[in-house]
Amino acid sequence: MQTRPKLHITLAEDLESRILSGEINIGDRLPAEGEIAREYGISTRSVREGIQILEIKGLVQRRHGERTLVVRSDVENFLGALSTTVRQHLSSDPDAFFQLMDVRRMIEVEAASTLCALEERDLQGIEDALARMNDCAKKKSFADFTTADAEFHRELVKATGNDILYLLYNNLYGLITEVIKVSSRIPKKTLTVACREHTEIFDAIVSRDKLVSRRTMKAHIDNSSGYLLAALQKSDTTDNTDDK
Repeated sequence: MQTRPKLHITLAEDLESRILSGEINIGDRLPAEGEIAREYGISTRSVREGIQILEIKGLVQRRHGERTLVVRSDVENFLGALSTTVRQHLSSDPDAFFQLMDVRRMIEVEAASTLCALEERDLQGIEDALARMNDCAKKKSFADFTTADAEFHRELVKATGNDILYLLYNNLYGLITEVIKVSSRIPKKTLTVACREHTEIFDAIVSRDKLVSRRTMKAHIDNSSGYLLAALQKSDTTDNTDDK
């Protein structure tokens, strides 16, 4: 006999689906607990337990005396149901960083190829991010550069027009930014070289060259994986030295 899901879990899953689909927008406040209870035909206790699940996932924020606020895409805190789970995995398993790079490779290589084939496309966001990268490189502003770097990749995925893919990628955005920061710590890769890699990717997309766009994107992420490994090994060496 199949066990029916508990009411608060069913509520949480339904609200999460409505938030992720955009039916409930970021910045909206959920109805009062009593109103939600009447809508779903459940107790207010089940409502509180369901909302607690959403809060743990980073989808909503509760404050005493106020209705629950939807905050899923609060970029400053990099909140998101998926990224929260992945972040926990990363904290306990260093190899997960490389799994994240595999995910990037799967998504971004295909995204670059897709952009070459689209009849109508808007590449302005990618171009703007690339311009910011070049400007930050000239100013030697490392922190701002890594932010613009991550924005380049996010805008690239966004430009495909695939809302589901972008939703998935955007939830990983904060983690990807962190990985870029880690891999950029290795001095062998200068900001100028990084700009050149991204320019090659962008130029291939503009010229609609699928083969080159796939090759340059894959090479870029492969290089980043190598820098990431070196950065982590450097970190391990430093930690071991500090322990002595």
